[in-house]
Amino acid sequence: MRRLLCALLLAGGPALADEAQIQLKDGPGAPLVEAYCVMCHSLDYIPMNSVFLDRKGWEASVNKMVKVMGAPIPSQDIPAIVDYLALQYGKP
Repeated sequence: MRRLLCALLLAGGPALADEAQIQLKDGPGAPLVEAYCVMCHSLDYIPMNSVFLDRKGWEASVNKMVKVMGAPIPSQDIPAIVDYLALQYGKP
């Protein structure tokens, strides 16, 4: 049992260290993105998807996260999240 627990702790350690290295661009809405998006996935998805998504893409992605995936994002926070993602990580 101890070996299993140690293996699980060691396996999770590098993931936590890598997550700390991801630094989102500063801007209005960044704290909301950091708070809500990391509940379900790593923040590295944001810069990874930035080469594909324009404003409409980010809006569709956030809405999918809420409506399909069940992300607990209050409707009043969605516009600020989309604005931030579009401005900081949107494809021109």
